[in-house]
Formats: sequence, C-alpha cells, structure tokens
Amino acid sequence: MRIKKNNLKMAGFMMVLVVVVGSIIFFTGRPGQVPDEFAKCLTEKGAVMYGTYWCSHCKAQKREFGDAFQFVNYVECTDQAELCTEKEVEGFPTWIIDGTKYTGQQSLNTLSLLTGCEL
Repeated sequence: MRIKKNNLKMAGFMMVLVVVVGSIIFFTGRPGQVPDEFAKCLTEKGAVMYGTYWCSHCKAQKREFGDAFQFVNYVECTDQAELCTEKEVEGFPTWIIDGTKYTGQQSLNTLSLLTGCEL
C-alpha cells in the first residue's frame, strides 16, 4: 500500500512539473510577444543585425521579434553590400554589439544579456 501511495505522489509531482515547464515554454517561446521596449532598447544600445531577405535564419530571427522587429536596427546586406563588407559580415544573421560580432541566430535571452536590455 505504501508503494502505491509513493507512486501516486510521484505521478502527481510529475504532472505538476510538466504543466509548469509547459507553461514556461508556451509563454516565453511564442513569437510576436517581444515588447517593443526590448527592441527599442537594443537599438538604443547600438546593437545592429545584419542579414538578407533570403536567409532562413534571418527570417527566423525576425519572427522571434514579431511586430517589434520594426524597432530593431537592421541592415539588409543585399541592398547595402558595401557596408556589410566594411563590417566584415561573413555569415547571416550577424549581430554587432559593442564592436563584437555574433554570427548566427541569437536567442532573445542572449541579446538581453549582451546589451543589458530587459525582456
């Protein structure tokens, strides 16, 4: 009988854990939920994203921001190839923050840590 009670407690705990973790993933991982203030802060801190319209990782990065992407300082390297060459952008997307290049799609948490902008 005692084993059965322990199994029930463990099953209940696991169910609660699944609900909590699922909720965190659902509410923090939804595209289009980035506050405009976060995107504006990135621009104020001088963060720049270099990318191209045809780059799948650039598209995914933009989707992470949703409507707030309009406030991100973005350089389209297809149209501004000379600037991207000058900045030595070799892959897309590339973020330049405080003079340091970060190539590839960056998580919003990483961008927050690199800039001090709150999510």
